[in-house]
Parts: sequence; C-alpha cells; structure tokens
Amino acid sequence: MTRKLAALVASLCTAWLVALPAAVLYFLVNIDSFGSLAVSNLALPIQWHTVDHGQWYSLWGISALYLMIGYAGAWYLRRAFLSFAGGDWFDLQNSRHLRRSAALLIIQGIAKPVHFGLASVILSLNHPPGERLLSISVGSNEAVVIIAGFILWVLADLLVEGSKADAENRQFV
Repeated sequence: MTRKLAALVASLCTAWLVALPAAVLYFLVNIDSFGSLAVSNLALPIQWHTVDHGQWYSLWGISALYLMIGYAGAWYLRRAFLSFAGGDWFDLQNSRHLRRSAALLIIQGIAKPVHFGLASVILSLNHPPGERLLSISVGSNEAVVIIAGFILWVLADLLVEGSKADAENRQFV
C-alpha cells in the first residue's frame, strides 16, 4: 500500500509539473483571462478599470517566478517519491530530494507575502500619488506551509538516520 501511495504522490507531482507550465503559458498568451483571474482572487482596493496591459504582464511575471518556486519543489518531491515507489526508502539521495523540496516549500511560504506586496504595488502604479498601495498579507496559510516545510525537513533527516541504521544492520547479517 505504501508503494502505491508513493506512486500516486509521484503521479500527482508529474501532473502538476505538466499543468503548471501549460497554465502559465496560456495566461501569457491570454493576458485578459489572467487579469480576470487576478481581479477575482486579489482582494485589493485597486481601480481595476485603469490597469493596463504592462501592469498585467508585470504581475504575470512575478506570479510566474513565485510559482516556479513550487514547481522546483514538486520536481524534487516527485524524484523522492518515485524512489519510494521503487522500494528505496533509506537512501541519502531521497533525503537530499526531500530537503530541497522542504527548503523550497519554506521559501514559498515566506515569498507569498512578498508576492502579494509586489502585486499591490504593480497594480496601483497608475493611481495618483498618495493613492498607491503596498499591501502585505500574512495569514495562517503561510504559517502552515512553512511548518509543513520544516516537518518535511525533519523527515528527510530521519531518512539519513534510517540509512545509517540500515547500513549497520547489514553489517551484522
């Protein structure tokens, strides 16, 4: 059952690794759809009717950079879970992959408020002086992502210890 679950997680990561670039490229080509998505998801007091295409493309760029952090994390997570699905549990390479994925998860949790702040600045650049925004939003979701990243890091360290115990047991047998 555990190998099947690991294979499922690896498959979900693969799906994400295919879907994300497709979505990012779609929104680059169809920037008006990206704008509609931003308007519906960003709770900012922006004069939406005054936002021009340059601002939408700038927002798209910082959003793509933010999403690439998670993309890289999914890449390493996929590699680790493919090994798990193959039965390689206590492998130092798996530990490295999990640590990298954990580090990227932590970075993404920290980067989310920065991304939101940059989005508010970019979208309010055309407002008159004194009405421009810098909005920083930190919530429990960011804390959960950062905590999950640290938990994943600890699990990666446990794999190293398991690898040492596995090598020690093989010497006795």
